[in-house]
Amino acid sequence: MTKDVTVLGAGIIGICTALSLLERGARVRLIDRGEPGQEASFGNAGIISPWSIIPQSLPGVWRQIPQLMLSRNPALTIRPKTFFKMIPWGLEFLKRGRPEIVEEAADTMEFLCAPSIDLYRRHLEGTGGEHLVSDSFYVHAFRDAGKANLDSIDYRIRREKGADVVLADQSELRRLEPALSKDFKAAVLIRGQARAVSPGRIGQILAAKVKDLGGEILMRDITSLHKTQDGWSVDCGKEQFSASSVVLSLGAWSPGLLEPLGIRMPLMAERGYHVEFPDPGITLTHSIMDVDRKVVASSMENGMRLAGLAEFAPVDAAPDARKKPQLESIAQSMFPDLNTGKPQFWMGRRPSFPDSLPALGCWPDLDGLVANFGHSHYGLMMAPKSGEVAADIVLGVPQNRDLGALSPIRFSRRPRSGH
Repeated sequence: MTKDVTVLGAGIIGICTALSLLERGARVRLIDRGEPGQEASFGNAGIISPWSIIPQSLPGVWRQIPQLMLSRNPALTIRPKTFFKMIPWGLEFLKRGRPEIVEEAADTMEFLCAPSIDLYRRHLEGTGGEHLVSDSFYVHAFRDAGKANLDSIDYRIRREKGADVVLADQSELRRLEPALSKDFKAAVLIRGQARAVSPGRIGQILAAKVKDLGGEILMRDITSLHKTQDGWSVDCGKEQFSASSVVLSLGAWSPGLLEPLGIRMPLMAERGYHVEFPDPGITLTHSIMDVDRKVVASSMENGMRLAGLAEFAPVDAAPDARKKPQLESIAQSMFPDLNTGKPQFWMGRRPSFPDSLPALGCWPDLDGLVANFGHSHYGLMMAPKSGEVAADIVLGVPQNRDLGALSPIRFSRRPRSGH
């Protein structure tokens, strides 16, 4: 019997989930309020990395917070309306910085990130968009050469798992990326990476593939989700859509549908920003992170993009216009010859749990509802494998590993009445 599945959310997570379901023979409806792949999936830094397996909370991270928030170009900001909500989230985040917890999280992140390049290339094969995934290094650039240390926990874990990680001095760095400022004295090079030269176009092309495989894509405002005798009803204003199973992939908006079901989850809308320079006058061969300022630069189809920063704010709050000149200033300092004319400014919302892992799995008492959201900074990397896992869960395909670290019940809080 063919399974009817509705996927809520048409970002890259939902799109990859829909593709994996269709490949396994399910009937799929994909619903979102906007164009597929054009929210958070559109504006990221474009890194497709098997080695982005290090959680955000690391040993000693608490010592960095004042500098991140109070420097002239703050990498971290917290809006007043979210300050009190941030307290329990932040305390849980800091608890996750113990070395043994970091290593456990890295094992789970490796499971989701390791196949990312191969899976994207398989999804894009025959679409005409194969060139949108380009081989590259991930260059972690340091102004202080002494901080480029392969023995730090993040690089040590990568190397232990087989990553090709090497140090580069200033001369090698200049050879690789001549447009980069001479202020950068050293770098850590993570090889065996790829980059998306247009994340938004990848979303558009893979959404078109969903349709080509027989999936349905609807642009609707999703107002509520209800359990029925036979499955689930998705309410979209005056329209209702029924399905035997639902995959929830609405990113930062997922908690809004779960709260009426009695589920509370510590998901924060961690907003990121980018500026894109359409005529930069320079070309970057690789993705470059300014480690001090927590931003990533990459050449893309429509120009050079600088993406990053972390801002905790209500999910629907307006963008902070001050981030635009901040990113422009950082870009100019990284690339002295950059043409900064006519920059395009963008803000998106990373759905972030304090442990840097997504919710991927079921609630025991909500049969047919599968979570696949909360991928934090790692959505582009984790999307294809997360989509495969979610599809297998929906269709009852046994997994060959314990997914307990990803279970949504690790954070959910249900009322004692069980309603």
